[in-house]
Amino acid sequence: MIRKAVESDINAIADTYNDLLTYEEKHGSNSNWKLGVYPTIKVPQEKIPTGTMYVLEEDGEICASMILNHFQAEEYKEIDWIYPGEGEEILVIHTLCIPPQKAGRGYGQQMVDYAKDFARELGCKAMRIDTYAHNEPAKSLYQKNGFRIAGYYESLLEGLIKEELAFLEYKI
Repeated sequence: MIRKAVESDINAIADTYNDLLTYEEKHGSNSNWKLGVYPTIKVPQEKIPTGTMYVLEEDGEICASMILNHFQAEEYKEIDWIYPGEGEEILVIHTLCIPPQKAGRGYGQQMVDYAKDFARELGCKAMRIDTYAHNEPAKSLYQKNGFRIAGYYESLLEGLIKEELAFLEYKI
């Protein structure tokens, strides 16, 4: 079941981040996220009160999380989007995380499907997301779901981590 995250989910969400980043430190990384830098417990602490964080819960356990909102970072202005829109016309997926012990169960697909349905309900024209340019599993998930790569851009994650991002879009 996918639902809005609540305050009692904060630690469980942070644990999924830590599980993923600890795993990536040991086995190699697809993301450019860094343990203790981003994402951290601050993400759910800040986003849950805004009503923009969602979790996939199964048997009482948090299996995935994401943020859905209309916020587009400055870098989004540098991309030549095919599907125009601003503000509430665009739904943006942020920080979609599935811990390694939950990978391969279709949770990413469920989260993307939920986001698409949510965007339709809101009357959005399109959806956007950015991901690390070398995160092939994430890019594959989004492209398999009809997203197209709109462009690439170099920036700093949390003002600290140099990264090349792939920007993807989906027409609603």
